[in-house]
Amino acid sequence: MTRKIRVSAALPALALLAFALSGCSAISGSDFRHIRGHDTNLAAINTQLGIAYMGDNKPDLALRALRKALQKDPDLVLAHDAIAVLYERLGEFDKADRHFRRALDLDPKNSNAQNNYGAFLCRRGRIKEAESHFRAALGNPLYTQPEQAWSNWGLCAVKAGDHAKAETYLRRALQRNPKFAPALLEMARLSYRSKRWLPARAYMERYRAVAPNTAGGLWLAIRIERQLGDRNAVASDALLLKSKYPDSVQTRQLLESESNGRASGQ
Repeated sequence: MTRKIRVSAALPALALLAFALSGCSAISGSDFRHIRGHDTNLAAINTQLGIAYMGDNKPDLALRALRKALQKDPDLVLAHDAIAVLYERLGEFDKADRHFRRALDLDPKNSNAQNNYGAFLCRRGRIKEAESHFRAALGNPLYTQPEQAWSNWGLCAVKAGDHAKAETYLRRALQRNPKFAPALLEMARLSYRSKRWLPARAYMERYRAVAPNTAGGLWLAIRIERQLGDRNAVASDALLLKSKYPDSVQTRQLLESESNGRASGQ
């Protein structure tokens, strides 16, 4: 049975395009301010369909819908932003870059697009360029999701090896939204790396209160609790990791660590 997708002009928040996988911003109804007529209404509908297909991990259908959107309205900022994210996922980085830049040519004050392009540039190793776009996103007083840009800027600082700056930006993200999962997880990682075990546990607990378990999150939690000596927590999370993600890299790392522990008599 074909799943029905309800399309509304408001496009409420679209959490499915929060792009947790890529660190990109959610998209709001304000991004449709270029809607002008019948063709652009069809473009908006196809854009929403494309975003929904992206959330369902159906890239072929998403690409078809977003291309239709841009055929109907070549100036629809949201369509350019969304298809840029999709092209990055598909490994077509030149196309992604071109659509991100087109979105910003059309609307330089679009903070979602500025943030998304900044995250893209950071992943491509273009750190200085990325920072200018995070700064532009945050310079807009009407930006409703500054935690996205602060968090992405923090992750970019981690990539650049500046952990002190990363913590500063991640804390700003959490000041804006104390339940923002990507920032909580990265703060747990940074705390673990710097051997601050109790803060690492605290951030991890906050993260798990607002986000589903992942292989990476469970493996980090296991390593934190090992340092704190909580064997029950280690055993519980190890069982969960093995059962939910048996083929993951993290499960292999867990099994190797358990084997090494037995070999050394621990």
